[in-house]
Amino acid sequence: MIQGLVSFSVRTDHVFMHLVESAPFNVGRHKIYEGVPGNLVAFACQASFKNGLQGFVSFISKTKLIDHYIKSLGAYHFGGHLMVISTDPAQVLVNKYFNFKD
Repeated sequence: MIQGLVSFSVRTDHVFMHLVESAPFNVGRHKIYEGVPGNLVAFACQASFKNGLQGFVSFISKTKLIDHYIKSLGAYHFGGHLMVISTDPAQVLVNKYFNFKD
């Protein structure tokens, strides 16, 4: 059963996430699984490490979620809606969700 979906591109200097979505039953107070979006972002971070990009991941955020991504993912707000996850926060996410360094 699909729990969520991530779409990303490997670019020359980072991974760009186009989309991160949880399945409808994993949204809200009565979700089946916690942490689906975090797991998907950690997967993008892991892909960045595996491609020699030091864990760097960027994405465009909705305005109301910018502070949430700063707190929950360790992302940096680079102005406008652009968010960036750098090496250290990316490693934290990979370790949290995959329990190993890569």
